[in-house]
Amino acid sequence: MFWRKGSSWSFFVLLPLLSGLVIWPSALSSASAVHDSRFGGAVTLPSDPPRNSTGLTDVVQWDNYTLFVHDQRIFLHSGEFHPWRLPVPDLWLDIFQKMVAGGFNGGLSNPAPGVLDFDDWRAVQPLFDAAKAAGIFLVIRPGPYINAETTAGGLAHWAISLTTSTALRTNASDYQAAWTPYITQMAKFIEPNQVSNGGPVIAVQIDNEYGPVPDSHAQYFAQIEKVYRDNGIVVPFTYNDPGERMGFVNGTGSVDLYGVDAYPNRYDCAHPYVWKPVVTDYHSYHMQVNPSQPWFMPEFQGGSLDGWGGAGYDGCEVLTGPDFEDVFYKQNWASNVKLISYYMLFGGTSWGGLAYPGVYTSYDYGGAIRESRTLTSKFDELKRQGLFLRSSPEFLKTDWIGDTNTTIPGVSLNGSEAFITLLRNPDTGTGFVIARQNDSTSTALINFSLTLPTSAGTLTLPQTFSGISLNGRQSKIITTDYSFGSKSHLLYSTAGIFFAGTIGTRDILFLHGDSDQSHEFSFAHSGGNNARSNTPSNVKLSTKGSQTIASILPGGPVLITIFESDSQLVLFSDPVTAATFWAPTIASDDSSNPLKNYFQFGSNITVLVGGPYLVRNATITRNGELALRGDLNASCTLSVLAPSNVRSVSWNGALVHTDNVQNSAMRTGRLFYNEDAKAIQVPKLTDWRFADSLPEIQSGFSDEDWVVADHTTTNLSAPPLYGDGRVLYNCDYGFCENTVLYRAHFNGTGSETSANLSITGGLAFAASVWINDKFINTTFGGSNSQTDAVYTFPDGSVRIGEDNVLTVVMDNMGVQEDNANAQYKLPIGITGFKLNNGSISTWKIQGKKGGYLNYPDKVRGVLNEGGLFGERQGWHLPGFDTSKWTPRSLSDGLPSGKSGIGFFVTTFDLSIPEGKDVNIAFQFGEETEPYRALLFVNGWQFGKFVANLGPQTKFPVPPGILDYSGTNTIAVALWALEEVAVSPSLELVIDNILDGGIGPVAVNNPTWAPRP
Repeated sequence: MFWRKGSSWSFFVLLPLLSGLVIWPSALSSASAVHDSRFGGAVTLPSDPPRNSTGLTDVVQWDNYTLFVHDQRIFLHSGEFHPWRLPVPDLWLDIFQKMVAGGFNGGLSNPAPGVLDFDDWRAVQPLFDAAKAAGIFLVIRPGPYINAETTAGGLAHWAISLTTSTALRTNASDYQAAWTPYITQMAKFIEPNQVSNGGPVIAVQIDNEYGPVPDSHAQYFAQIEKVYRDNGIVVPFTYNDPGERMGFVNGTGSVDLYGVDAYPNRYDCAHPYVWKPVVTDYHSYHMQVNPSQPWFMPEFQGGSLDGWGGAGYDGCEVLTGPDFEDVFYKQNWASNVKLISYYMLFGGTSWGGLAYPGVYTSYDYGGAIRESRTLTSKFDELKRQGLFLRSSPEFLKTDWIGDTNTTIPGVSLNGSEAFITLLRNPDTGTGFVIARQNDSTSTALINFSLTLPTSAGTLTLPQTFSGISLNGRQSKIITTDYSFGSKSHLLYSTAGIFFAGTIGTRDILFLHGDSDQSHEFSFAHSGGNNARSNTPSNVKLSTKGSQTIASILPGGPVLITIFESDSQLVLFSDPVTAATFWAPTIASDDSSNPLKNYFQFGSNITVLVGGPYLVRNATITRNGELALRGDLNASCTLSVLAPSNVRSVSWNGALVHTDNVQNSAMRTGRLFYNEDAKAIQVPKLTDWRFADSLPEIQSGFSDEDWVVADHTTTNLSAPPLYGDGRVLYNCDYGFCENTVLYRAHFNGTGSETSANLSITGGLAFAASVWINDKFINTTFGGSNSQTDAVYTFPDGSVRIGEDNVLTVVMDNMGVQEDNANAQYKLPIGITGFKLNNGSISTWKIQGKKGGYLNYPDKVRGVLNEGGLFGERQGWHLPGFDTSKWTPRSLSDGLPSGKSGIGFFVTTFDLSIPEGKDVNIAFQFGEETEPYRALLFVNGWQFGKFVANLGPQTKFPVPPGILDYSGTNTIAVALWALEEVAVSPSLELVIDNILDGGIGPVAVNNPTWAPRP
């Protein structure tokens, strides 16, 4: 497998917290906080340290604990999402809603010098609008450099070739001139969307993952910062240091909020059960480097990249699964991290020429939300963590007291196999013991006990059974003196907290723990004679005054009411059952509040809803109807905890019959998955039409309109390896993306025997060579980005006394990205040539129609097309007339049965019923024959299939690219790499059918028009 992980991207988003790419402001600053009537949350306490700000706005501030937004502390719990990897703006809200529901933001927008294209899927405002509608904050990462496994790390290709600087991302004047118009325009988009202006943007990241900080780097950061400030950006600047390098903390170019990114479990998806140990120096590093700022991890491992020849993203999901999240994320919390983003939460698709050479089309990343937009068990764990953070305002302000490797005052640990860290809120005394196994990679079961101080004196936990259990690769948070709701108190708990808060007049505490372990907690019960409990035999309750100790033994029901009164409700379940519950915010009806959709800032009102696959949002109407909207993947029991003013419940507009559980505030009903959804089918791909797409090797083909490749100088980093001085680097001629063709003309004398060619195309590239119409060979990049070979001419292939043409077709895999700033300007193309016993008179080059300046398809953009003949003619576009083409099945391969390139085109109709979100993919066969295929869906290049390398065979395509209510055009550009017959297979498959869905999705698939 071939890849390397660089860093990050162009739009980095934070979500409001259930968990994910959004930040979930976490309720109140402390139990005794003062409330702001507009934003519904807490302002600073007298004991808070002095706050810092940019000096330009007080809406976003920070101290050594957390960020403040509108005077309220927030735990920035977030995940990364690249909107341009889902080029359907109507689906951005879908991702944001899932992020928010789980507890938790881009653009390749500068295709040519002087051209700023922010139209269609590159538009920025729809992203901001979707974020506000969902109720999430954004930290935006516009670049210029973004990494993110994108070609050139997001730098415009033309800038790499046209700038004379030997190194980019410095204060060089020509590089500054290249990025300034883009950053200026981005700043103008961001300015009205800052949280200080009622928008979702709370911070802007400067560049991305830079190494050591020489003066030219620091001046570069300072230049970018000045452009932002000059154009009205007042929110803080952030930076993600690629490792603990102390970059941009102080001095010129320093940022307001410094952070470190980390991928501690690395990227070996082929061995997904092999773990690296947790990193244990995060807290000490933070205290050494920037103790006056909150501890920020702007990019922490949320999945894994995978490369050509890799194991596939299913293995990556396991490598970074719920157990990884449980241990590694809570270890970050133990380091007192209070701002974090997971890379990636939703990876999406590196369609067209978006990817850098190390990765294939899918950028699924094994994320919590998969490429098909489906939710995973990783999402469940993020939700459990996110709702805990949202429910626990006392966790926002904690001091690091100590861990197992230090002395923790008043705390003793019985069990050498366990490792604990104590955090404590200095205002309330609330304690959070974060426990894991000493060997974080262990898969064994251990038990331990803990003696620690509480408001009721020093206690040894557990009190009623022998020990606290930790499964292998498990972490727990043991809480002491924890406030929940308006007036309730939890003395301690060895069980996890899923949700805590007030619903209506009741204080709610929802705890969870594994059903094969014992758990214990003690809470102050309230409610007098109206108190009720419904506990099975595995639950033991003992009462001392107003305090109840609950012991949960293994076994028993999945959801248990421990205690209920008119003022209090305590629930317990296993973690899987807990994750079936959602806590949607009931948005404020105050239209003057720009953050009315945001929990804590617009509303503190929520409900608990159990059962559905997804709850997108909830409202309570004036007549008392709780209107729920979301998705089902199966029929389920609906469980609802809502304020007493709720008289009825509806689901996606239809009333649901509900009954109150006996002696309980919980009401239940039944949601029915529409069985009609199971009848949805996709058609077979038949009636293919075929045309040859390599006329360049046929006699009589004219390349008169091709560009003459006669440059003798270049701005790239290296001269040709050998040749006659002509430079044949494709981007120097305006052909920077995707497939590029070369034609070398020479007059045949009969003595020419072969050609030496050095070809550079990136990892896993391929290049095929013909002499006239005779195939010579294909060379493969494999784990190298360059091949150097002798191409021997077949007998009789050279035409004596005539013009002969050497044709080279190369698959340009994209430009390398490099945080060390050394590889952006490496050449791509033919880097050395020699005609043995002859001389080449003319070199011609052709890439995509119009190059990077005058390409015709402005909607799909600069990265969508390459230089294949069929692409230049627009054969892949809807509406192109193939009626005169040859009927030929794709599985029959090329007519010659040998090497070459051909286009296969067919159409099919879809009629997906309204209210259904159907995840559709294109599935190639598992054959490993020597061919490559480009998959075009309604004109969008949504797949590069490399059959003899892999691993990807399935290519999800979202609605908006697919027309769910019309005719779809599919084109496959088949490139047979050797002189053997190939027989591709391709079918449509359905991965998932959700009942409910995302609402209307606009289709923007421009049709074919003649191309001069």
